[in-house]
Amino acid sequence: MTELILHHYPMSPFAEKIRLALGFKRLAWRSVTIPAVMPKPDLVAMTGGYRRTPVLQVGADIYCDTALICDVLEHVQPEPMLYPPALRGVARVFAQWADSTLFWASMAYSLQPRGAAHLFAKAPPEVAKAFGEDRKAMSSNMVRLRPGDATSAYRSYLRRIAHMVEEHEFLFGAQPCVADFAAYHPLWFTRTQVSPLADILNATPAVAEWMDRLEGMAIGPGALDSLEAADAVRVAADAQPMPPGSNLLVDSAFQDDHGIPLGTQVTVTAESFGAEATQGLLMAATRTHYSLRREDPRAGTVHVHFPRIGYVLRKAEGA
Repeated sequence: MTELILHHYPMSPFAEKIRLALGFKRLAWRSVTIPAVMPKPDLVAMTGGYRRTPVLQVGADIYCDTALICDVLEHVQPEPMLYPPALRGVARVFAQWADSTLFWASMAYSLQPRGAAHLFAKAPPEVAKAFGEDRKAMSSNMVRLRPGDATSAYRSYLRRIAHMVEEHEFLFGAQPCVADFAAYHPLWFTRTQVSPLADILNATPAVAEWMDRLEGMAIGPGALDSLEAADAVRVAADAQPMPPGSNLLVDSAFQDDHGIPLGTQVTVTAESFGAEATQGLLMAATRTHYSLRREDPRAGTVHVHFPRIGYVLRKAEGA
């Protein structure tokens, strides 16, 4: 089964990264719109706790974090490539920087009071309050930039990106790679979701031109249809997860860096933002990812997959 189900919501920047990558790959997908804030009972029924956006579902296999989702998309549709062989290392390193340092500078700039007021201008006051409280809880163990510091950093990062795309059509050459999609989505949020603050992009017109080129390269079939979240849970319940080594993550060799054997009850938790733990039976621990087998009354038996980088593996209490 390779039907792709994306759990997302429209204004999520990381979801936009994957929506654009799906378009670039010319992949069709089904859309499940999830809440922007907790509770997310249908999503958590499958992930076991992980609540960040987006999540990619393929039957009873649940893929968390956009870094891992991009690996899945590359396996499902190898061409055009997100990871060209000559750029595989540098593209991943740049994407990791963009998904973290660049992203948080963009968010701290974009969600300063004027940006937040625009984002929630048409929503009831309680919606904005709930969003703020939810994101505060998700980032309780993080140091967040103040708007002034974020503005300075964001301007510098935009200039650096401009220097790259003044030399090439895309960040590393004539074709886009995963680095482009990772750098694009925080800027997309500023440009499309908080337009009163988008004038920060005016000083680097080459960046806006690069964003337009990337959008033009990523016109695919889009979402085939919408699926209710409860129906996606039933899709998982009616399927069987793919065995480790035969799923959509190509590496399968066990890499033991923790002294935790396969078959152990473990938890996997994000290092920082959104640190809700997922507990399950450790089915795979490869050089790139962890896979946990878990049982849920509604979703049945599922395998939940996480990248190694950015996540903490521990034995579950009592294991």
